[in-house]
Amino acid sequence: MRENKLRTLWQADQAVVNGWLAIPNSFSAEVMAHQGWDSLTIDLQHGVIDYAQMVTMLQAISTTATVPVVRVPWLEPGIIMKTLDAGAYGVICPMVNSRDEAARLVSYTRYAPRGVRSFGPVRAMYYSGPDYPEHANDTVVAFAMIETRQALDRLDDILSVEGLDAVYIGPSDLSLSMGCRPVFDEVDAPVAQAIAHIAERARAHGVQCGIHNGLTSVALARRDLGYRFLTVSSDARLIAAGAQQVLGAMRAG
Repeated sequence: MRENKLRTLWQADQAVVNGWLAIPNSFSAEVMAHQGWDSLTIDLQHGVIDYAQMVTMLQAISTTATVPVVRVPWLEPGIIMKTLDAGAYGVICPMVNSRDEAARLVSYTRYAPRGVRSFGPVRAMYYSGPDYPEHANDTVVAFAMIETRQALDRLDDILSVEGLDAVYIGPSDLSLSMGCRPVFDEVDAPVAQAIAHIAERARAHGVQCGIHNGLTSVALARRDLGYRFLTVSSDARLIAAGAQQVLGAMRAG
């Protein structure tokens, strides 16, 4: 069974540096994977990527040691199971607002008797190895997104779900839900307090926590709070930023 580096780094209390893919292209995914990210997340929720494109992107990532993660569009068993069958080693599920929803997420990512995942790892066995069925339950990672006031109010209930590996914070949606500005980095004070509180409670429950960031400086500060899965920017934002840097230098010269 191929190693899931997320679990290895977490066991050493080290942070995973995660890249984000919103562009529906296997070559751009391959280029990103060869830069040395610990993991790359393919965004099926807000990126412009469909399932077939996702599969080719997973194949491209597989040319490296980078761990493939997918953010699914919603808490729906079909897409979660198909994503795992395609070879994703982690699933990030948006808008998990209750203990019941978190428990359902975990059940969709685990084979019986620990869950209800249907058996059919069509591509996953090529990616991970022929012993995938024996080790999948202890290898794949389930992230529940905490991004609403409801989820924050029920945080301990969600974190107490057996088998939930990690939570992932969407600062923009969490901000909106709390009546604040929808931003990644310079969040309003109540959201900053919530972000610190989530990290504290996650560690108390033995659950890993991740968060979306725009700037490396903010990601590093959140690492110091206890976050151990740190997304920084995205392929689309990095292309735009690189192009702006080149054009700015040329026009200034």
